[in-house]
Amino acid sequence: MATPEQLKLENQLCFALYSTSLMMTKVYKPLLQALNLTYPQYLAMLVLWEGDGITVGELSQHLLTDPGSVTPLLKRLEAEGLLTRTRSSQDERVVQLHLTDKGRALQEQALSIPACILKASQQQPAQLLGLKSDLVTLRDALHKAV
Repeated sequence: MATPEQLKLENQLCFALYSTSLMMTKVYKPLLQALNLTYPQYLAMLVLWEGDGITVGELSQHLLTDPGSVTPLLKRLEAEGLLTRTRSSQDERVVQLHLTDKGRALQEQALSIPACILKASQQQPAQLLGLKSDLVTLRDALHKAV
C-alpha cells in the first residue's frame, strides 16, 4: 500500500520523465523552427533519413504509434515538399514514403542539432548514452506490460 509520501508529485518517476520530455521539446523547438519542422515531424524525418522508401506502417512502428496518427503529419511534410506518398502497386493499402531532394537536403541542415542538445544538457556524451540505454530498457519493459 502506498503512503502519502509516495504520492507526492516530486516522488513520481512518471513526472520526472514527463517534465524532462517537455524541457527537451522546448530545447528542440528553436532548432527545429530553423528547419521549419515540428518535433514529431523531425522524428519522422530522422526515420526517413535512415531508410527512404519505407511504408507508413514501418514509420509508425519506428515511432511507436499507430499509422492513423502519423498520416496528418505526413500530409504536412508532403505539402512542404519534403516527401512523397505513393500507394504500392502490389497492395493499394500500403503507402510508401520517399524523400524528395528537398527532404534529403534538410538532413544536412539538421547535422548541428545533436551538438546543440548535448551542450544544452550540460552532460557528457557517455552520461547521455547511459541514460538513453536505461530509458530504452524501461520503455521496452513498459511496452511489454501494456
